[in-house]
Amino acid sequence: MPARCWEDQTLTEPYHLEPDPSPRRKRRLWRDKFREAFRGVKLGVRGHSSFCVHFFFAALAVTAALVLQCDWLEWCLIIGCIGLVFTAELFNSAVETLFHGLDPQTKEQVHGCLDIAAGAVLVASLTAATVGGIVFGRQVLIIFRLLP
Repeated sequence: MPARCWEDQTLTEPYHLEPDPSPRRKRRLWRDKFREAFRGVKLGVRGHSSFCVHFFFAALAVTAALVLQCDWLEWCLIIGCIGLVFTAELFNSAVETLFHGLDPQTKEQVHGCLDIAAGAVLVASLTAATVGGIVFGRQVLIIFRLLP
């Protein structure tokens, strides 16, 4: 009986692949890819007011790092957290832009996506605030000689 399974003709027939009917697009140059990426950042930043809040706190974090003379590892943590929050906010902006282009019936079905994207920004922001509290709190404690 198992030998009959191997005799199935569908396994021995050669595969016939259909040629792709769509014409191939010309490869884009790297500079064009970067230009489009920077345009996307510009569209994401300009279209949403929450970036003002994120830019304010990013500037505040960079200023605090300069004043408190953070070392290179602390700078890496701070810059990484700033990038994390900006990235989450850009993804949130992309989801919002897609959402606003939908018809009303589809909007009702995928309304939870906006909440999930906003939740991602909240998690990223809380993570950045926690890391900032640890880094800057440690530096303040060192200044007041409460830590060696």
